Amino acid sequence: MVEMTQYLLSRPHTLISLTAFADRYQSAKSSISEDLAIIKEVFEEEGIGELHTHAGAAGGVKYTPKMQEATALTIMTSICRQLEQPERVLPGGYLYITDMLGQPELLADVGRMFATAFADRKIDVIMTVETKGIPLAYATAACLNIPVVIVRRDNKVTEGSAVSINYVSGSTKRIQTMSLARRALKEQSRVLIIDDFMKAGGTIQGMMDLLFEFKAIVAGVGVFVESGEVELEERLLEDYISLAKLTAVDMKTKQTTVIPGNYFQA
Repeated sequence: MVEMTQYLLSRPHTLISLTAFADRYQSAKSSISEDLAIIKEVFEEEGIGELHTHAGAAGGVKYTPKMQEATALTIMTSICRQLEQPERVLPGGYLYITDMLGQPELLADVGRMFATAFADRKIDVIMTVETKGIPLAYATAACLNIPVVIVRRDNKVTEGSAVSINYVSGSTKRIQTMSLARRALKEQSRVLIIDDFMKAGGTIQGMMDLLFEFKAIVAGVGVFVESGEVELEERLLEDYISLAKLTAVDMKTKQTTVIPGNYFQA
């Protein structure tokens, strides 16, 4: 049963037939069903996720990672306290978070939060822009079991032909460029955009404009930390989910206030 549990955890959103389990463990399907019922109960009681049963000849079970809101709030509150450390304040009202995005446990937790938030969006691929958003994108992709597409700041010769666009950075008001290889994304793909920090939302809006060139669909936008010091009329996005919100920054004293994001206020 332990190995079966690990097998399910390592294959989220994958339909596994009872026959596959029966062959794998040389056991009767009735015994497999009893074990799966126990695993399902534990998953739900511990808030690990959901185990869905699909009937029919092509049926089986599928594990969907989930995180209970109370658990997510406790974890995110702890992360907010880390983000409030004075040494993290950077010029321009940004926070240094690169070290945190290198912590496997934190990434796994954040990935499950995003996967829970967007579980019902029918997502085909996750998109992020290089570089700090990459760990968050892959952590989320691991829970949703879907691929990641990385938007580059400039076209690489190893990427082949690419689509490039200019966009206006919401925070600096500068015109910048981003590009995506033509082979990286299929038309009509449903895309979840993940980013590490959002101020006015210029970079995310740029990715949305880039997706328009691919005839792709924006299925959702997830942000690790959003800045609350941006005027509403300057915000380029309205529909997004944030896990943390930077509400105040004092550049003189290096004091910041970070609270759980709008995901916990729905």
